[in-house]
Order: sequence, then structure tokens, then C-alpha cells
Amino acid sequence: MKRLFIASNDAARIAELFRSELPGHEVLTEPLEGGPPVSYAVVGRPQPGVLAGLPDLELVLSLWAGIEHLLALREIPDHVPIVRLVDEGLAGGMADWVLAHALAWHRNLGLYRDFQAKREWSPQQEKLARERIVAILGAGALGTPVAEHFVRFGFQTRVWSRSGRAVAGAQSFAGREGLPRAAADADILVNLLPLTPETTDIVDARLLAALADGAFFINGARGRHVVDADLLAALDAGHLSGAALDVFRTEPLPADDPLWQHPKVIVSPHVAAPTHPAVAVKEVAESIRRFERGQPLPNTVDRSLGY
Repeated sequence: MKRLFIASNDAARIAELFRSELPGHEVLTEPLEGGPPVSYAVVGRPQPGVLAGLPDLELVLSLWAGIEHLLALREIPDHVPIVRLVDEGLAGGMADWVLAHALAWHRNLGLYRDFQAKREWSPQQEKLARERIVAILGAGALGTPVAEHFVRFGFQTRVWSRSGRAVAGAQSFAGREGLPRAAADADILVNLLPLTPETTDIVDARLLAALADGAFFINGARGRHVVDADLLAALDAGHLSGAALDVFRTEPLPADDPLWQHPKVIVSPHVAAPTHPAVAVKEVAESIRRFERGQPLPNTVDRSLGY
């Protein structure tokens, strides 16, 4: 019987789900002395030292799509595979969140809410989806389904990624040289990139300046992708008409951060694509079964790329 260790904020609930999915495994939420070693660690954001205290690990499985925090710990030996979470729950949640903000901005719903508060009858010029350009940074497990939704809605859709991965119905761009072309005159910019040294601070003054005047920015990836001072400057200058932000450099967002009270910013507390335990556990359990059968593991982290 192999041991499975859970390190997560919701460890007790997740452990019960794993006991149903993998009845032949011992599921722990606290390390135990004696008995067989721990073979598998299923983690959210483990505290420093937790993984280092499990020297016999064969596999680490993340309950999150992002894994930069695991690499930063430097506690997982190079020979131990890391599997990031890719499931329909994460992708569906992110698509819901991005489309909700994009469509609300596209149809001026925030403006009309403001007008309602002032009892002001002020029709705005409305555009059709096909008249809008949407640029999505990231063509992975989150970026691709979001791009597909925009295509279905009829938006002119562009996707930028390191490799230039194609998305049906969208125009693809690759590499640093393709980034300004992907953003050029875009009405909506959506960031769904993995966080790596190459993508840190990628949303800066230069990229924002390439967008159409009055553009809208949506960030559902990581706060460190964005140069906050450049974003605030673009908002204050009127080049951006608004931003929907779910992630921040420091979380929870400090009470004195100017983003809280900025009239053009919508803040949400890192809820765009929450892990749905029942869905995630099924996905992770299947990865464990594949590992034990000697089959290739999907969504294994490439440490050289950082995702």
C-alpha cells in the first residue's frame, strides 16, 4: 500500500475524496513516522520544508494550474516529476470569468450602471463583436479554450505564445517579435500566461501603449506579469478605460494598495479559476494510476521552461 500525502488548505475534504478514488492507498494529511514512505504528494501551496521532509517521493501533483511556487521552493529533486493540474473545472471557471468581464465592458454595462446611479439617460455607441480585436496572451490549457470562446462570439481573436500554438479561428503570434503585433490596436488584452522569468513584467508600458485607445485589460494569470506602475499610468492617462484584475504581486492585496480604490479597476480575490476538489481529485488520481501502470503522464512540468 503506497502512501499519498495531502498538503492543501482543504486537506481533510480532499483526503476523503482520494480515499474513494484510490482505496488501495493510504491517504495522509500529516506525515507519520514508521511504515512505508510517502510516495506521492498532492499539494496546493505547501509551507517551506514540507516537501523536503518527504525524501522518498516518486511524484508531486499540483492542485493548481500554476507551479512557479513549487519550483521556487527548490525542495523537489530533479528526478521527481511534477504534474500540474489541467482539468475542465479550471478551464471552465477561467473562461466564465474572462468572458463575463469582456462582455460587460464590450456592451458598456459598467457605464450604464454608473449612469443609473445618477439617473442619467445616456445611450453609448455600441459595437458588434466582429468590430472588436481581442488579444490573448497564452495558448495553453487556459488560454486556448478562452480564445475558442471569443472566436465563437465572433470577436477578431489573436493568440500570442512562446511557440505560436495555433487556435482554430484565431490569428497566432509567436516570440518576442510577435508580441507587439499581437497587441497592436487590440480593444481587449487578456493575460493567461504561465509565470516564468521570461514572462515576468511582460505587461509593461510598451505593451499597453500598443493597445487601442480606451482598451480594457483582463489579468487572470499572475500579478508579477504586470508592471503595476505602468498599468496605473495607462489608466490615469485614459489610454486604458479599465482593468479587471484577479491576481496581484502581493496577495491578499494590501489595504493601502491604490488598485483597491481606482475607479477604473475591478478587483477580485484570486477566484477566477478556483480548484473544484471533486473534479481535480479525479484528474490527479488518474495521473497516479497512469504512473503506477508505467504510462506517460500528461501535463508534466518542463523545468527548463518553468511550466
